[in-house]
Amino acid sequence: MQNIPEVKLGLIAVSRDCFPIALSESRRAAIVRAFGEGLYECPVTVENESDMLSAVADVQAAGCSALVVFLGNFGPETPETLIAKHFDGPCMFVAAAEGDGDLINGRGDAYCGMLNCSYNLGMRRLPAYIPSYPVGTAEEIAGMIRDFVPVARAVLGVKNLKIITFGPRPQDFFACNAPIKGLYELGVEIEENSELDLLVAYKAHEGDPRIAAVCDDMAAELGVSGNNYPQLLPRMAQFELTLLDWAEEHKGSRKYVAFADKCWPAFPKEFGFEPCYVNSRLASRGIPVSCEVDIYGALSEYVGACVSLDAVTLLDINNSVPASLFEKEIAGRFDYTLTDTFMGFHCGNTPACKMCADRAVKYQLIQHRLLEPAGSEPDFTRGTLEGDIAPSDITFFRLQCDSEGVLRSYIAQGEVLPVATGSFGGIGVFAIPEMGRFYRHVLLEKRYPHHGAVAFGHYGKALFETFRFLGVTDIAYNRPRSLPYPTENPFC
Repeated sequence: MQNIPEVKLGLIAVSRDCFPIALSESRRAAIVRAFGEGLYECPVTVENESDMLSAVADVQAAGCSALVVFLGNFGPETPETLIAKHFDGPCMFVAAAEGDGDLINGRGDAYCGMLNCSYNLGMRRLPAYIPSYPVGTAEEIAGMIRDFVPVARAVLGVKNLKIITFGPRPQDFFACNAPIKGLYELGVEIEENSELDLLVAYKAHEGDPRIAAVCDDMAAELGVSGNNYPQLLPRMAQFELTLLDWAEEHKGSRKYVAFADKCWPAFPKEFGFEPCYVNSRLASRGIPVSCEVDIYGALSEYVGACVSLDAVTLLDINNSVPASLFEKEIAGRFDYTLTDTFMGFHCGNTPACKMCADRAVKYQLIQHRLLEPAGSEPDFTRGTLEGDIAPSDITFFRLQCDSEGVLRSYIAQGEVLPVATGSFGGIGVFAIPEMGRFYRHVLLEKRYPHHGAVAFGHYGKALFETFRFLGVTDIAYNRPRSLPYPTENPFC
């Protein structure tokens, strides 16, 4: 199942009719050479609205899903901004720097034209991606376009996404759900089902001839040491096929799917296992399955998968690092304070490829305490993928609709430290600069839930631009100590 968009880029040059059109065309060709393969060069240079319609028709016929609008000179502000209105996909606007010709007949004034372009986009309320400094040479603009690709991929994904839920959310987990108004504002569709619907679909897959092949794939992924319950694999394979088939049969008019599923307390007893390992496998293929019907967690994971083109996970911002562990394993080895660190945890939904080599399918200790007889061998609480999360750069982030229906987000870059946790579940020691202040003045102050999405790498730049493009105005981050938060007491 192809669940992440493929971006085909088109490049349209624009030219104001009182400037030489050849200036825009030659500069456009230079960008194509600097970028290399993968950038379609539209032959129509836009000077007026008729040109605009022709250019949009051309890039659509070429299969372009995202556009770069290039001001090779001052540019015609009305036609160039109407490109973003008529093209069904994300658009980036950039402008040419001077220096490739004389400053009489070879001066383009695109630096000035970009101001009018931005002003016009604002008047028309047209979203557009404008780089931090959008004026550059061909080589510099080629670099800007490469930065645009993950943003375009995420925007295309969100606009064509359906989140499928199986709920309702567990009792006392109000934080994992939120008004769906924000989904519609983003262009996301949602299909809400009951846990009983999922159980009926699961039972209908009993004896599915594909189960054996999925079991073999699971066994190969886990290896001998990680496959603690081989007799459990057929049940989990049956569930995996149930979700994949549901996605194909229910995505309807949408191209991409993410799930937000209820996973306790009734699930393990009725299905006969915990769903965590299956959820991890789908996440590794770009199909996030969030825990505890966390709709915005699923959305956040999906954005992270689009931006990173890699597996993602969803974790609790879970527990503090013991001072004894910090002093023994972190202090003096890493440039972090104790309050910069915390443990990110979930029952076992992190993909195997992001965990240490000794990860294995185990049982959910907390659910075993709650649901099975004291002192008994684990039965239906088996099915988690547990172990320490492998050391890596990470980006911890979330896109959320709050209780007032306002979309907001946070992004914080850091790392998973190479420190053994000595605990259970899928868990790691995380370090984020100034996490303590971020925890108090963003996560607590703005009432974010305990779940955060994790991308394995530093993707803050692309996520920030993606959220801006999607219209999110409140994008928080872990501020350095030199930059206080508005709610921070200056006398502390």
